[in-house]
Amino acid sequence: MRMIAASIHTIEQEIEGRARLIAVTKTKPVSMLQEAYDAGARLFGENKVQEMAEKQPQLPADVEWHQIGHLQTNKVKYIAPFVSLIHSIDSLKLLDEVNKQATKNDRVIDCLLQIHIADEETKFGLLPDEAETLLRSPELRAMQNVRIVGLMGLATNTDDETQIRQEFRGLKQLYDKLATLSTANVQFSELSMGMSGDYRIAVEEGSTLVRVGSAIFGARS
Repeated sequence: MRMIAASIHTIEQEIEGRARLIAVTKTKPVSMLQEAYDAGARLFGENKVQEMAEKQPQLPADVEWHQIGHLQTNKVKYIAPFVSLIHSIDSLKLLDEVNKQATKNDRVIDCLLQIHIADEETKFGLLPDEAETLLRSPELRAMQNVRIVGLMGLATNTDDETQIRQEFRGLKQLYDKLATLSTANVQFSELSMGMSGDYRIAVEEGSTLVRVGSAIFGARS
């Protein structure tokens, strides 16, 4: 099973420190996560809250846990004590719940706004003007226990690299525009885009976080 270590090493060499690698561990057993950890991985991404909450106590304390899947308000409480970064904020209501749960845990939780960039209706996310409205809102300014540190986007699931590049480039342009709206709890530093099939393009277009699962662990069963 040395494949995991070799894959992590190869990807790290490719991205050359321009972006950080999140090992997407959904559906993978803790033994595989431990192997990735032993190979140097420290950022682990999970889609499902329950799965993350079950795995978290079984891994070393210096793992950074990233919630990358769609998040329901009633599930926030399970990850609020430990989550490092929530990638999938797509409403003020969800952000308000994260703030409440962060307050209960005496934490400030970093979050990304998920932007809908794909040519697919099934994907979640805010439209660019909705994101700007949220960032300018007095409701957000009143939240003491969340910090918006950037944006996340999922490109269209297509083999058309030109389209993927355009979607990532558009997200980077939006990032640059919205980054000027900094306040006490809006401090952009992260742009999460790129997965196993398109992380190389994403890094070229300015991604700081790539979310890679199958290219490390093999195809999901």
